[in-house]
Amino acid sequence: MGKYFLAAALALAAVAARGQNYPARGIRSICNFGAGSGADIVVRYYSERLARVAGKPVLVENKPGAQGAVANDYVAKSKPDGYTILITPASSTLAAAPHIFKKLSFDPLKDFAPVTTLLTLSFTITVDSASPVHTVPELVARLKAKPGHGFYGTQSNSGQIAAELFKAKLGLSTAYVPFKITGDAFANLLTGNIDFMSVDSTWAAPMHPSRVRILAVTSAKRNPSLPDVPTLEELGLKDFDVSPWFAGGHAAAGDRPARRLVQRDQPRRRDARVPEAPGGRGVPRHAGVDGGAPQERDRALGALRQAREDRAAVNLILTLGRN
Repeated sequence: MGKYFLAAALALAAVAARGQNYPARGIRSICNFGAGSGADIVVRYYSERLARVAGKPVLVENKPGAQGAVANDYVAKSKPDGYTILITPASSTLAAAPHIFKKLSFDPLKDFAPVTTLLTLSFTITVDSASPVHTVPELVARLKAKPGHGFYGTQSNSGQIAAELFKAKLGLSTAYVPFKITGDAFANLLTGNIDFMSVDSTWAAPMHPSRVRILAVTSAKRNPSLPDVPTLEELGLKDFDVSPWFAGGHAAAGDRPARRLVQRDQPRRRDARVPEAPGGRGVPRHAGVDGGAPQERDRALGALRQAREDRAAVNLILTLGRN
């Protein structure tokens, strides 16, 4: 079940262009989530890297909604000419989506084909920095003192899955409040409308501890940028590991110049463990860099296929109630 939840990917979709001069113009890079979100930071970081390789601008467009499905649908239906790409955490938007939504307008396996992995990251259990809660046990005690066990917020499938697993292991009935963008969840955290956020470390780590307080990370190992923050497994939640990974891919049909473009950036990605990303936003600092080898495409595709077959994961998703 763990591997199912840990999948996340960059899908470079709609790339059937056959011209030898690709790219001849700018590329549109579609982000599933809102500006300022953790996913947005990752998308802009790798779009900037692709622009250096391509020699053409790679312009980010945010299309949030339906926990990433709006952007996926848009790219899946785009002209397959290599000039519309998608950078996405596929564990959230591709692998988990078929089990959370009753119906999708795209097929994660048929419409998107991974090329290579890029990075891994952890999710976090996060509260307002002004909250009297400083530890996970204190959060659990505070929640259990509330009728119905309070509320949590997230904007992604992976955040929902991490929180629901957290609840299940601790006997909580905390209600899920979906948000379109991370900023809205944060605003509701500050006003006390929700008790905690289940949010990726790319967004949360730069906000800790001044604006938010991270109580724990969901990965099996501590996040290097948060060395003093324990894992949930350290706190007694056995086998707790939600660590999404990003990967590179493309649309399933046609010649694939965008795949070649991504592969040209592989040596640079291997050296991408730098303090800060362009513009001072430290993507690699808050997430492990992975991938680049040809076999990583099979790893990414295998994770998506496993999601279709992992009945234990499906059963847990179904307990959340379908949208």
